[in-house]
Amino acid sequence: TNMSKPHIEIVEVGLRDGLQMAKGILPTELKKRWIREAAEAGVHQIEVCSFVPAKVVPGMADAAEVTQYARTLRGVTVIALAPNARGAANAFAAGAHRVTMPISVSASHLMANVRKTHHQAIDELKQAVAMRDAIPVANRPKLDVGLSTAFGCSIEGNVPFIDVVRLTERCLKAGADAVGLADTVGVANPAQVRRLYAEVWNAVGTDKVTSAHFHNTRGQGLANALAALDVGVTSFDAALAGLGGCPFAPGASGNVCTEDLVWMIEEMGFSTGIDLAKLIACRDILTLGLPDDPLQGHVAKVGLSKSGGKGRVASAH
Repeated sequence: TNMSKPHIEIVEVGLRDGLQMAKGILPTELKKRWIREAAEAGVHQIEVCSFVPAKVVPGMADAAEVTQYARTLRGVTVIALAPNARGAANAFAAGAHRVTMPISVSASHLMANVRKTHHQAIDELKQAVAMRDAIPVANRPKLDVGLSTAFGCSIEGNVPFIDVVRLTERCLKAGADAVGLADTVGVANPAQVRRLYAEVWNAVGTDKVTSAHFHNTRGQGLANALAALDVGVTSFDAALAGLGGCPFAPGASGNVCTEDLVWMIEEMGFSTGIDLAKLIACRDILTLGLPDDPLQGHVAKVGLSKSGGKGRVASAH
């Protein structure tokens, strides 16, 4: 590979954000196979599960086992979601390299989702920060915050930029290693994406806010990812086959499709380190394990371009 190409990090979130919305429950062995095959395809950042009570999300009952398995794979950064301090403790104990706590910018969504106020959510974050800091530096995991509903909310509608900026500041002050912006309900548009990152970076700098999480609910996922890429976002969450959905928008597709995002980024002349043919082959696991869940994605349907010249951006003009 040409090392001079700018690297863009792809975080596979299908095992968490995709599966928690799936109709079926993917067996543990197939989850392990998915992680293993994704790693072999060059996906090195994988959000493998969510540490939530099994009675709330039955498909995550094997979270600790899946995390421990993922840790055995070389070169994989094992990421887990934790909605609260107890979940973070369990994720740390299972050996996650990175734990993400979701905090909704919208107060109504936060209450509906985790039954907490912003004050309580920040308090949970501080508890998790203390746990992280008690782990010896040599194997201390990272603790990130994902700001849900940063671009709009299914309950409140508009989410003011200033609310996103203030919550980013509060999370970083509380000790979060990084903060990512998430379009949880798929309402963002590209102009808004450019402006929101500019506002947040203007307040806190660029070094700790480098990632984006877009949903394709209204078909805007790739357009929003391109806008973020253009302003300098370097890490993107995506789900194999666009898995997932939205409880408030029945029938809507879920996360940005990993294969389509990788194709776009690589064609533009960036490097993801991912072998697209191998990544597409991972879809077989979903066909096998989730027969009732529709698979999204354009590139997988038409196949890889035979004429493909990577980064044809220069000759296109």
